[in-house]
Amino acid sequence: MSIWWSLHLRREAASVPLARRLLLGTMETAGVDPDICFDLSVALSEACANAVEHGGPAADTPRVGMPDPAVCAEYRVTAYLDGDRCRIEVTDSGPGFPPSTVAGHRPRPAGPSEKEHGRGLGLIAELSDHVRLRNRPGRGAVVSFDKVLKWREGALLKVS
Repeated sequence: MSIWWSLHLRREAASVPLARRLLLGTMETAGVDPDICFDLSVALSEACANAVEHGGPAADTPRVGMPDPAVCAEYRVTAYLDGDRCRIEVTDSGPGFPPSTVAGHRPRPAGPSEKEHGRGLGLIAELSDHVRLRNRPGRGAVVSFDKVLKWREGALLKVS
C-alpha cells in the first residue's frame, strides 16, 4: 500500500489542526495503530506550529535575498504512507535553522528549565524514529520525520 498527499497551507494557526486531522483520517482509514496515529499527529502539529511561527521573515527583517512575502505566507506539508513506514515533511520559506541545529544532531528533548519555546523539535524526535532538519538556502527549512507503522488487527490496507 502506498498513499501520499501534499497540502499548501497559509501560515496561520488554524492550518495546524487541519493538517493534523487529515493525517489522522488517512492513517485511521488505512488501519494504522491508534498509538502510532497519535504520535505522528502530535509530531506533525509541532512541525506545523514551527512553520507557522518561524516560516517567514520577521516584519522588521529586510527582504533582500528573501522570497516574495506572498510566498512566505504559506508552508507545505507532505505525508507518505509507503509500506510499513510513514514519512512527513514540513517545508517553509523562513530563514532556516541555525547551523548548529542542522549539523547532524538529533534534536534533544527540552529540559525542565525550558518553557514554551524550544520543545517542538525535541518532541518530534521523541515521537518519531528518524528526524532530519535541513535548510534550503534562501528558500527556507525542511523538517522531515518518519516512523515505522504498526497496524490494527484486520486493517484493510495493511501491508501484505
